[in-house]
Amino acid sequence: MAKTEVKTGGALAVPARRDLRPTRESVVHLLQTKGLVIAFALFLVAFSLASDRFASVDNVSTVLRQMAIVGTIAVGVTIVVIGGNLDLSVGSLLSFTTVLVVDLHDKIGPGPAIVIMFAAALAVGCVNGLLVGFARLNSLIVTLGMLSAIQGLTLIYSGGQNVDIVDQEGTWFSFFGRDFLLGLAVPTWIFLTLAVVFHVVLTRTSFGRKVFAVGGNPTAAAFSGVRRARVVFSTYLISAFCVACAALILGSRVMGSQNNVGQGYELIVLAGVILGGTSLLGGSGSIPKTVVGVLILGFIQNGLLLLGYPYYTQWLVTWVVIILAVWLDVASKRGRLFTTTS
Repeated sequence: MAKTEVKTGGALAVPARRDLRPTRESVVHLLQTKGLVIAFALFLVAFSLASDRFASVDNVSTVLRQMAIVGTIAVGVTIVVIGGNLDLSVGSLLSFTTVLVVDLHDKIGPGPAIVIMFAAALAVGCVNGLLVGFARLNSLIVTLGMLSAIQGLTLIYSGGQNVDIVDQEGTWFSFFGRDFLLGLAVPTWIFLTLAVVFHVVLTRTSFGRKVFAVGGNPTAAAFSGVRRARVVFSTYLISAFCVACAALILGSRVMGSQNNVGQGYELIVLAGVILGGTSLLGGSGSIPKTVVGVLILGFIQNGLLLLGYPYYTQWLVTWVVIILAVWLDVASKRGRLFTTTS
């Protein structure tokens, strides 16, 4: 390509070449806006070099299917956290709803069982929403208490026994956890569909703007006419609905359930949400970034397994990721991270 020349006062002048060298400000901006994607890419490259199986199509498809349950729950929890609250009851609710839908499958059929299971999950969401939204109780205390209550309810309902579907080959219930559509597993489709739908709800509707307003500055939101209690109540209904979808996937895939099948999910889900950049202080966050955060956790756990590390190592790494993510969140909020001032 010919170089452009500019005539100035009879002389030909060549425009000054733009300085493309990275500055400190540009590097900081890149880390602030694309840091999560960069970290994700580094994880993928590192594990791909360490294991030949890691980057295979089958392995990637397996990770997407395995993380569909965590991701589906994380979509709802992200909305709760953006609204300035927490939901630690999702793990126990997953156990209860999975036991419920599997147990009712053989008694009343898969269709009615699914309807009752969704109704039960939404009832729990209503209780959480009423206590946190209208009674203004602390969300950590409320959902922690709900976690214990639902654990007890699950044991009472099941009598301490595990449940299984007898005719596992002759029911359409297996579609939600075992079938494939267009090359992707149905659980992956459910996860991605919910992520897209609720991302649109958060970014394109007045309800989404109210969630960000309530989580970011509840006082200002109240002066603007936003009814905080209704918004918070709705976020817990969405969270419970997402847990019910995850229970549908889990029960269908396993065709049975243990009483404590959801134990520990609340921590993994919260790790994915925080890793995705959603602030525990409320008011900021993104469902697409939560999807990336969940996938990072999934690929880390998968990579550790392929490298031969024991299962409990995954929990240790997850704990480290949670602590690191919380520290990054708090440090960035206080302006002590990635600052451009000397």
